[in-house]
Amino acid sequence: MSFSELYLIYYPKLVRFAKEFVMSEEDAENITQDVFTDLWEKRESMNHIENMNAYLFRLVRNKCLDYLKHKVFEQKYVENVKASFEIELNLKLQSLDRFDVYDISERNQMEKLIRDAINSLPKRCRDIFLLSRMEGLKYREISERLGISVNTVECQMGIALKKLRAKLNVTLAA
Repeated sequence: MSFSELYLIYYPKLVRFAKEFVMSEEDAENITQDVFTDLWEKRESMNHIENMNAYLFRLVRNKCLDYLKHKVFEQKYVENVKASFEIELNLKLQSLDRFDVYDISERNQMEKLIRDAINSLPKRCRDIFLLSRMEGLKYREISERLGISVNTVECQMGIALKKLRAKLNVTLAA
């Protein structure tokens, strides 16, 4: 069966299946597109797949689970950032004799700059950075959780820190 035939036959079924996990039509379509993109990149080995139906549904299921894990991870990150800034803000307000709106506005701008800088990182790089800095995981724990080598984690953290420094230095200098 050709790739085009696979796509025409399975795309609608896989989108419906993915939507059962992620609840969003758009996200389900994106996940299914990613699966077909991965399949296209490995098209030479397609002939070795014995049960294409099971294989495609398993890929979609795994991508959906990865997507949901990432959503939970993002939500925890946002909650952690909010909590840390709320604590910091409360401490600041307690130490001030008067309410200074300018300080709060400046802090919100800084929070947005940092969040935007982190979100601009490539997905794998961002995930590793957040696991390290927000969840406090050690490189070995990150490598085990993501199924990659410790060396890869170290390299990705180096890239993340370098990109964040560059982006924040440029933004703050402007």
